[in-house]
Amino acid sequence: MRVPLIGPVVGPVLSPVLTPVVGPVVADARQRLGEAIFTRVAGPDGARARTRIHGRPGPRRFSVDDPIARVHGDASMFVGGMRALMLQTLHPSAMAGVAQHSSYREDMWGRLNRTATFLATTTFATDADADAAIGAIRRIHERITGTTRDGVPYAASDPHLLRWVHVAEIDSFLAAHRRYGAQPLSPEDTDTYVAQAAHVAEALGATDVPRSRAELDEVLAAYRPELRSTPEAREAVRYLLLKPPLPLPARAPYGVLAAAAVGLMPAWTRLPLRLPYLPLTERTVVPVLGRLSTSTVRWAMTSDRDAVDELRSSATTGATDAPG
Repeated sequence: MRVPLIGPVVGPVLSPVLTPVVGPVVADARQRLGEAIFTRVAGPDGARARTRIHGRPGPRRFSVDDPIARVHGDASMFVGGMRALMLQTLHPSAMAGVAQHSSYREDMWGRLNRTATFLATTTFATDADADAAIGAIRRIHERITGTTRDGVPYAASDPHLLRWVHVAEIDSFLAAHRRYGAQPLSPEDTDTYVAQAAHVAEALGATDVPRSRAELDEVLAAYRPELRSTPEAREAVRYLLLKPPLPLPARAPYGVLAAAAVGLMPAWTRLPLRLPYLPLTERTVVPVLGRLSTSTVRWAMTSDRDAVDELRSSATTGATDAPG
């Protein structure tokens, strides 16, 4: 159910008078903001990718009501994604691979576009498209090898590193969704989410992947002895938080989302990554601003959700009409 735009603010008396005047203005502003967010996250080919992901008929691994779809389709992913990037930097081998083989400094948004498209494809697209995307990433991983500054060899296809990237990612998505998601998951749904997300990790080559919240916590704890800060990690986090390639007016909202992401980072990560730790502020001000920001993004993306719903409907109709 959609909440009226005017009623909650000015009351039922003024709403019938102002809605015909203000409603279209607000709707237009929402559409323009939503389009700007979508273009920034999905990239210049976002509309084409959206049509392919949601509109192509065919069997899909997950339904729109599955926990993985509820988490990955929520505005809280903006916060969860930033937390995941910061947490992942703490593994020296994983960070060395990013620093030596990624163009995040020169093409931060391009990297975000590709990551967002991959997540959307493996969550919402047909099985064939999802498997093709996974195969493409596996081929890229096979070419990425190197040595850390301490002389430790690494490979992006290493199952142990792939598992680290995966658990840091889904733990972050769950943390953000628990605090800022529109519909928080029950404990049972949380376990289902972890199990559903395991499919992609295993398809990419990760092994011993957790399939419940309890197993996820155990795996994260097991990585602790391997995690530490490096100059590359601190540079990446500093770049993510302080140097976003955004126009000046957009930096304040981005800063709120970044503060929300930092507020979800474990306390033991703060000093190594030179992150602030303000417990009182993080329990009071930051959650309020974070909820406001994610709610604004969710509100602005209404037109995108409408387009996705239409594409899904056409995909279902196409699959039903296809000859058996």
